[in-house]
Amino acid sequence: MFFDKYRKKEDGAIRFYDLHSTRTRILCVVIFLICIAILIATLFPPVWVFLASFRNIKDFNNNPTILPERLDFKLFAQTWKELKFAKNYMNSFIVVIGSVFCAVFFNGILAYGVAILKPKGYKAIFGLVMWCLLIPPMTSMVALFVNINKLHLSQSFISLWLMFGANAFYVIMFKQFFESLPKELIEAAQLDGAGYLQTFLKIILPLSKSIVMVIVIFSINAAWSDFLMPYLVLNGSGKETVMVRLFSFQGSNATAVEVLRAVVYSIIPPVLLFLIFQKQITEGAAAGALKG
Repeated sequence: MFFDKYRKKEDGAIRFYDLHSTRTRILCVVIFLICIAILIATLFPPVWVFLASFRNIKDFNNNPTILPERLDFKLFAQTWKELKFAKNYMNSFIVVIGSVFCAVFFNGILAYGVAILKPKGYKAIFGLVMWCLLIPPMTSMVALFVNINKLHLSQSFISLWLMFGANAFYVIMFKQFFESLPKELIEAAQLDGAGYLQTFLKIILPLSKSIVMVIVIFSINAAWSDFLMPYLVLNGSGKETVMVRLFSFQGSNATAVEVLRAVVYSIIPPVLLFLIFQKQITEGAAAGALKG
């Protein structure tokens, strides 16, 4: 019964006719056990945080068990109100929305020029994009922060949005996908009088929904989880994101249990995002990375 799902499987590392070998069957069981162990190790920290957040501070310090005495969701509502988390949630959503737009539009435009238009010097531009992948992000953090201050964009969401509009990894994913699109449709649009921008918006992007979805998911997760740049740019402005707010708890009067409840609030959006779009994440990422 355990191997019945392999009966109609004709591709992949293990197929049904491979299971006639006892050695392969044992290997398959071992792989499943390893995957289950990895799953348990991965899920244990967020599950522990979620269950521990239902305790009071006395029970949390004295009782080492995982399961709380009772599940009282009113504690979450109380913490949300006391810590004024709604404002930080709204700030994070503003950062995410602007970052998604910039990540898709600006990186897509650059990839469109390199992959489709190919003006003079496009190889040099693409070479610079590839070189950007070799530069650790932390090495450019100081220069980026100095330029943000010179442009008077500190304490503004705009600087965070523009950061996601210049991502070499997104450009390469877009480029690889754009090169696989049928050139006949692009040429037909140009013959009909469509301009470069119009072709990009009405032809290229609608044909690239899968890779656009991948970039959207990646940029949402990155923008929501980012701490350092929002902390440097927005700290003290009243526009702090969820992650910056979590960091500020270490110097506040919030108890350890209240901090855990705040952590639960911070991990809910990425978890929901993955649960809803896990198929697009795996399939779209593979398509964008391997095409071309």
